[in-house]
Amino acid sequence: MGPLLTVLLPATLAVVMLGLGLALTTADFTRVFTAPRAVLVSLTCQLAVLPLLCFAMVELAGVEPVFAVGMMILVASPGGTLANLFSHLARGDVALNVTLTAINSVVAVVTLPVVVGLSARHFLGDGANVGLQLDKLVQVFAVVLVPVAVGMWCNRAHPRFAARMRGPVKKTSVVVLVVMLVGTVAQNRETIFTNMGTIGGVALALTALSFTVGYWAPRLAGVNRAQSIASAMEIGVHNAVLAMTVASSVFGNINMVVPAAVYGTLMFVPAGLAAIHFARGSARAPEPSVR
Repeated sequence: MGPLLTVLLPATLAVVMLGLGLALTTADFTRVFTAPRAVLVSLTCQLAVLPLLCFAMVELAGVEPVFAVGMMILVASPGGTLANLFSHLARGDVALNVTLTAINSVVAVVTLPVVVGLSARHFLGDGANVGLQLDKLVQVFAVVLVPVAVGMWCNRAHPRFAARMRGPVKKTSVVVLVVMLVGTVAQNRETIFTNMGTIGGVALALTALSFTVGYWAPRLAGVNRAQSIASAMEIGVHNAVLAMTVASSVFGNINMVVPAAVYGTLMFVPAGLAAIHFARGSARAPEPSVR
């Protein structure tokens, strides 16, 4: 693998997570106590329901094993900065998005290795244990959690500086994210185009299903509309850069990166359509954001 994945990809992830940390406070973690139902339903969907649905989809679609593992890595990855952005556009409860992203990023330290390990053994066989490098996985989460911690410390110790930096870092995060996705797609265009019918179809179906489950599960549980929109965006917009970093760093397999790259490229269309749909619905029937 070239420097695009070995150097620039982890650097991109670090910038994205630093931007998240600059916007976080301890209140974002304790907000779970003020909106327990919304957080609990969303986390259950993200950590349990969605991986099971993705597993069933790749099995039924007959996705090639290495790509199936890549899809499972993607679905086990938490939401990211883009989830917060799309939630804002959709008139969701962005504060809840920030809380869910913060909690998911920490919980993923435990849940993602479990999903990755089980998926690799199922789809690739017992020999996959050799490819699952736990020390590399620890390094990946160091790239995730250390920048978040630095950003939170900066936000607490130097709030004015953090406030000035949020905008530039967020814009930089979006730019480097798009550049990384485009670069990865360009670098692996033959593999991607050859398998676009299967991988692209599964990625789009998974995204649509994620938005549907992410919205209606909370609604049926009595969660208000704004929080349900936040849940839908958090569950529907995964951190593709994290998934790509895990696939490339932990397994060293370029093919496992492909599903996340395809998803990260295609996701903007259904996410944008979902945001427009939710925003129009909120405009027609505004609902007070009560917890």
